Amino acid sequence: MGNGSGFGKVILYNEHFVVYGVPAIVSAINMRTTAHAQKVNGDFEFYDNRMATPGYKDEKMVHQRDSLDYIFKSMGLKRTGVRIELAGDLYAASGVGASAASCVAIARALSEEYQLDYSDEEINRVAYEGEKGYHGDPSGIDNTAATYGGLIWFKKGSPNNIERINLVTPVNIVMGNTGAVANTKAAVSGVQERKERFHERYGKIFRSAEELAYKGREAITSFDLKTMGSLMNENHRLLQEIEVSNGDLDMLVDIARDEGAIGAKMTGGGLGGYMVALTPEKEVQENVAKAIEGKGFEVLKTEIGI
Repeated sequence: MGNGSGFGKVILYNEHFVVYGVPAIVSAINMRTTAHAQKVNGDFEFYDNRMATPGYKDEKMVHQRDSLDYIFKSMGLKRTGVRIELAGDLYAASGVGASAASCVAIARALSEEYQLDYSDEEINRVAYEGEKGYHGDPSGIDNTAATYGGLIWFKKGSPNNIERINLVTPVNIVMGNTGAVANTKAAVSGVQERKERFHERYGKIFRSAEELAYKGREAITSFDLKTMGSLMNENHRLLQEIEVSNGDLDMLVDIARDEGAIGAKMTGGGLGGYMVALTPEKEVQENVAKAIEGKGFEVLKTEIGI
């Protein structure tokens, strides 16, 4: 039996902007999706045993099928005579890199079962192909975090598009789940359409996002948590301007800030899914989590910089 796993992730700065070559910063979180692959006599078998937001698996079923086709094709394998099982402690929901984590886990499990001995770079390439089933034109940032872990500076389309960023020590965060399954493909295409229609206004927003990325990298490397948080707040405002946030995300962001988070923003595809709050102090992390849960939403208490 072949085994594999992929990290969940949280985007700290510049989801959506990253699709157009603006740098983004992403961190793995200490939760994973696992996959087991085993050759069998017969057709293809697939079992998804992950905990998930209600409706997530049904919503993503067609995307998942397409993703599997991409993965098998890119690995030169036929999608028959093998059983794949997904599990792990990463909640399958929008905004935590669940699809990318599953793509990485599946690629690693298949590589081991078929004795392909893929490197991390090759696993990342296969997972990127798999992400096309979910996102159409993925940025590559989710599969990169799911493959390598840690904190990553990512710039799509550049020769050296991945740069590891060192954080002095892991930092507590809270992730609040709106419970809505985000359609990332629709969000990405919506930004593209509006960017073409409002070229000048969006150009200004995108330039601000690029400046913010460099400030964010400096804040992380110097362990300036206050600046990290304020830049998360600013990034959320920019994401609101390109219309990928929504009422529930904005509400959870406001709750987190009111409870002492030093920064909060939506994370991932938007229009649902998760938000993230920077809560270095354990007491603040607990207060933010309780306040969000008090409104009837689920939370993840985890860390960045693992």
